[in-house]
Amino acid sequence: MIEMFSYPFMVRALLVGVLISIPAALVGVSLVLRKNSMIGDGLSHIAFAAFALAAVLGLTPLWFALPVAIIASFLILKVGKSRKIYGDSLIALFSTSALAIGVIAISVAGVNIDLNSYLFGSVLAVSGTEVIISLIVAAISVILYLFLHHRIFAITFDADFARAIGIKTNLYDIAFAVICSLTVVVGMRLLGALLISSLIIFPTLIAMKLARSFKWTVIIAAIETVVAFVIGLILSYVFSLPTGATVVVTHLAILILVSILLCGRTSKR
Repeated sequence: MIEMFSYPFMVRALLVGVLISIPAALVGVSLVLRKNSMIGDGLSHIAFAAFALAAVLGLTPLWFALPVAIIASFLILKVGKSRKIYGDSLIALFSTSALAIGVIAISVAGVNIDLNSYLFGSVLAVSGTEVIISLIVAAISVILYLFLHHRIFAITFDADFARAIGIKTNLYDIAFAVICSLTVVVGMRLLGALLISSLIIFPTLIAMKLARSFKWTVIIAAIETVVAFVIGLILSYVFSLPTGATVVVTHLAILILVSILLCGRTSKR
């Protein structure tokens, strides 16, 4: 452990991982309950295309991908509400198209890019700038939930009712879209485009099995995702495994363990 965190890149990876895990879990609870959980997957593929295009154009990947992901999230939400294209179909359309564009851009331009680091993440790619962005995103997410808990609860379970009582649901949708976009783009550096959505989905599914209220679902999801990331990061270092994949498998192991324990408790009753 001492040797592991003697390396600056491991310290940065730990900070970004923990800080990004919190907003991913908080936003994930609302997205999963509203059946919009795959928006994270769609945004990650769009961010991958943005990273690839930035590398081809000689731009800074992070600052190019952030606005692209935010604009894409707005488009997904806006077009998805039009009812002309169903939400899951729209996300699939965006994600597959963006992934294809990114791969073609890299192959045509002949840029020397490690695709694995974009698709599956790399602890070496995490920068100090991403640590600062992660801190800002985590702080905004926590403050949002602390002060707007009841409104977020209303929007999550009944958007029409929330709109009827005067809550500006469109404003909250925009806030969620921005936070989700920032979380996905920064988290991609650790988990990659193909695995980042696990931070949004797994913690909520696990928390929903353990909690009986929205409040505790949010709290347990935030705790679980931090614990799973730290365990996954340590295991990846000790056994020389890919960090992103190890974190996802850690989440999966926790989900299976919780399911088994709850099934055992139910059978005893």
